[in-house]
Amino acid sequence: MAIPFGGDRITRVSEALAAAFRPGDRLIVVQETGDLLHVPADVHALAAAAVGQAVEAFGALQQASKEQVSDFFEQFAARLEADEGWAPIAKANEFDVAKAKEHGRSTTRLAATAKMRAEMIDGLRRWRDAPAGERLVEKVDHEEWAVEQVTAPLGVVAFVFEGRPNVFADAAGVIRGGNTVVFRIGSDALGTARAIAEHALKPALYAAGLPARAAVLVESAERAAGWAMFSDHRVALAVARGSGGAVAQLGAVARQAGVPVSLHGTGGAWMIAVDDADETRFRASVLNSLDRKVCNTLNVCCLVGGQRLLTPFLEALKEAGERGGHGCKLHIVSGYEWLPKAWIDATTRVRRAEGDQDEPLVERLEEAALGREWEWEATPEVTLVIVREIEEALALFNRYSPQFILSVIANQQATHDYVWANANAGFVGDGMTRWVDGQYAFNRPELGLSNWEHGRLLARGGVLSGDSVFTIRTRMRQKDIGLHR
Repeated sequence: MAIPFGGDRITRVSEALAAAFRPGDRLIVVQETGDLLHVPADVHALAAAAVGQAVEAFGALQQASKEQVSDFFEQFAARLEADEGWAPIAKANEFDVAKAKEHGRSTTRLAATAKMRAEMIDGLRRWRDAPAGERLVEKVDHEEWAVEQVTAPLGVVAFVFEGRPNVFADAAGVIRGGNTVVFRIGSDALGTARAIAEHALKPALYAAGLPARAAVLVESAERAAGWAMFSDHRVALAVARGSGGAVAQLGAVARQAGVPVSLHGTGGAWMIAVDDADETRFRASVLNSLDRKVCNTLNVCCLVGGQRLLTPFLEALKEAGERGGHGCKLHIVSGYEWLPKAWIDATTRVRRAEGDQDEPLVERLEEAALGREWEWEATPEVTLVIVREIEEALALFNRYSPQFILSVIANQQATHDYVWANANAGFVGDGMTRWVDGQYAFNRPELGLSNWEHGRLLARGGVLSGDSVFTIRTRMRQKDIGLHR
């Protein structure tokens, strides 16, 4: 069976999809790609009910006081801080981690470590202390009357995120601004999510006197639950965290349903280092951008003007690998002949989510593969490209990168100014790349980071936090009762 999409294309229903379809099921045709997404009736009902509950809670939340909202965040944080509250969460997380390892999946961001716990508690208390209520954006005084632009709560935020338990604190941040949230977590972390909801989130809402459904976890391991949430027109904003095709697909589903969306897209930071750069600063910037694999980890390094910085780059990469205990991995597009023979001939033990394996330390890479994000577990993996001019480096970034993070290590201010003016990046710095994080940079938990892979963002920055989810209402105040047009 052929189904038209996109206005001038067709896609075909597979035999497997046709056989799986049951009465009441739904089919979403992704207009951008032709993907056919099967949403079983029970999954759709579960997601629709969750969104409906959050819609009802939104109205009730407008009656809550600022003090109640602040108390919710303190109650949430206190339950995570108390050992008796954390114990069942830690137990559920241990089970999730063990299960993920059995299936050969990465557990780097899944494990609820002491550091993650502390960051969640800190994030919640930052929301506790954050300003609340309406904010005056602009006032235009016409003498006899005035017009005010005032922020107001937006509505229901649908949040789909990867298996990271700490994003609970991020998602809950929308309540500070009077919004409600419905969210789905990746299947690997679903057990941990249920435990957090049962032992910390729900009790905190109850203790603060807030609507019980101000934050709703969709307890489904089915990806179809995310598709159903993002296609619900009652959602005011859809947020997808993670990277790759799944996030892009969620964004397409939301957009064609008329739901505004905030997407991360592909991760992986770029660094451009000019030959006149300070070697010590460059080496430190590389090393401190490779402490762990997340979206803002260094992925591509571009050396401009020669091989002077090659040695500090290789030293930093090697040290980062030794720190992880599994060596390092280098892909190189050009300048292969400049590498020390020991690097070219060596073999490294590479640890990825799917397991350990022996590989050559250095491998050649075609230029077109510069856009690939390396997903490593304990073996830092970086692409190196060497060019003659800064213009060439910037052209490569604008063409192949996810248009996310660019760090520039150079001595001349004119170089930094040129890159700032011409790089199509949402985040630009002059040191390590790992600073791109809402809580680290702006002292408040983030809902998500957005790059420019899908186009520049309208009237907002790339860090979406709970207090940046709002609408603007316009209020008129009339002084002269005889005012007329």
